[in-house]
Amino acid sequence: MKYKGIIFDLDGVICSTDEYHYLAWKSVADSLNIFFDETVNNRLRGVSRVESLEIILENYDIVLSEKEKLVLMEKKNTLYKELLMNMSPENLSEEVKNTLDELRQRGYVLAIGSSSKNARYILDRLGLGTYFDVISDGTNITYSKPNPEVFLKAAEQLKLQPQDCLVVEDATAGVEAACRGGFDCAGIGDAAGDGRATYGLGRFGELLKFL
Repeated sequence: MKYKGIIFDLDGVICSTDEYHYLAWKSVADSLNIFFDETVNNRLRGVSRVESLEIILENYDIVLSEKEKLVLMEKKNTLYKELLMNMSPENLSEEVKNTLDELRQRGYVLAIGSSSKNARYILDRLGLGTYFDVISDGTNITYSKPNPEVFLKAAEQLKLQPQDCLVVEDATAGVEAACRGGFDCAGIGDAAGDGRATYGLGRFGELLKFL
């Protein structure tokens, strides 16, 4: 096998919580009378909560203290987690689950590499709480994507070198992180056409034909 391990981003790859992120951040922006739409929201994909807030505040004239920013981030996360309670195993597509099962049957070790601090909670809601061999997420990293730390830590926990792993990403920041870390990358969704990706996927199941 060309690869021994597969490292998946979570949101936009295994599942989609974009709508919940959008609604939660929009609530924060609206409370500050800051314009927020899908275009702004797309800039938040694949980056940390701290960086997301800074992007939103680009359109805000008042300088906020770090304490005030923490309050806003906590407000966003509380609302986001309330919305996540709507998730269930029904939100995991049959194609994704069947593909993961096939990868497992073929002998690959599987990991999550997500900047989200809610990754474990989301996986639990999907019924995948104990499915992956390793979960590297926002709780164990210092730098978010496009820094490769989350993927490097996933590979380290899998006891594999980057060249032995394939990263699956839907965000350009994630593709950049994979490249900077020395990983091959399969781009899906918005990242499918990213020229830096090793493979472009039209849908999740196409991953199998490259392995």
